Amino acid sequence: MSTTTTITAQVRCVRKAERDNPWERIVGIGGVNDDGGRWYLRSDEAIDGIESSKYRFYVERPAGSSVWVIVAVSASGRKYLKTEADGLEPNNLLSLPECP
Repeated sequence: MSTTTTITAQVRCVRKAERDNPWERIVGIGGVNDDGGRWYLRSDEAIDGIESSKYRFYVERPAGSSVWVIVAVSASGRKYLKTEADGLEPNNLLSLPECP
């Protein structure tokens, strides 16, 4: 019998299609591994990973308070990443720094 382990990771940076536009769509997310190395996933990879329970991502904003990253569907039917409603502005993912 095989068991699947879900990997939980903190998102610390994003890549946007248009870097200077705070409302532009996210094309990738990234963070830091336990060993200090960096990781990065394209949005479609992250969405697939969340939907298959391979990954769980969260954002820590403000420090000490975390919120889960979820998959949402736009009015046009396109899937995208966002955080669960937490009442904070600006958007938790879009306010993260640009990934290197």
